[in-house]
Amino acid sequence: MTSTRTHGRIRIEDGAKRVRVMLGGEVIADSTRVKLVWEKPYYPTYYFPQDDVRGDALVHTGESGRSPSRGEWSIATVKAGGRESADAARVYDETKIDELADHVTFDWSAMDAWFEEDDEVYVHARDPYTRVDILQSSRHVKVFIDGEKVADSTMPKLLFETGMPVRYYLPKTDVRMDLLTPGELTTECPYKGVASYYHVRVGETRYEDHVWWYPFPVEESTKIAGLVSFYNEKVDITVDGIEVPRPKSVFS
Repeated sequence: MTSTRTHGRIRIEDGAKRVRVMLGGEVIADSTRVKLVWEKPYYPTYYFPQDDVRGDALVHTGESGRSPSRGEWSIATVKAGGRESADAARVYDETKIDELADHVTFDWSAMDAWFEEDDEVYVHARDPYTRVDILQSSRHVKVFIDGEKVADSTMPKLLFETGMPVRYYLPKTDVRMDLLTPGELTTECPYKGVASYYHVRVGETRYEDHVWWYPFPVEESTKIAGLVSFYNEKVDITVDGIEVPRPKSVFS
């Protein structure tokens, strides 16, 4: 069983998966010994043993940084395959947390691709304690904006994601698509994929990016492909005739 350790506000866990990082079409880190480090509360960061990182891909800049919890690190530029990502690696030779000594972590967005085993991972490292369950339901879901009914469905799919409000994904045939216009916003989720957004016009008011959908979700979330969901935090929803309180979240 994998153990989790805490050092102040920092959680550390030994990873069980092979993790690889690519830049310029080349693998620059490849390890079955990564550590998952919760620098933020919502998801972990991969830390690689230096032995599992290509030394020739790291060019130390002479600059350094410091964290109250993890101590000091040196900054390196990452070079591989004709590509260069400036200041994209943090190298911990010595640190306040002994088990992170001789480890390297990379700026996620500065790399070309990340893999857990042979599956590509997007946005950030996946939290092993985050679960997404998508369940078919016959509950009667209605969505209102400014008193106008914009969706009415008895065929919703309910998406339960750890730490998030229940999301109601509805067939487009049960949504007033005549009120929706495509927006330019897209967002990415490592558990669901790339979402596109709609604006909603009710009367003279346009509500921007209140609705999203996943045209091509990742494999484990294919049940919601083509369905639309409204921000519970911004609209009024009833389920089986009972009003659902607007949740408080980062999207409120």
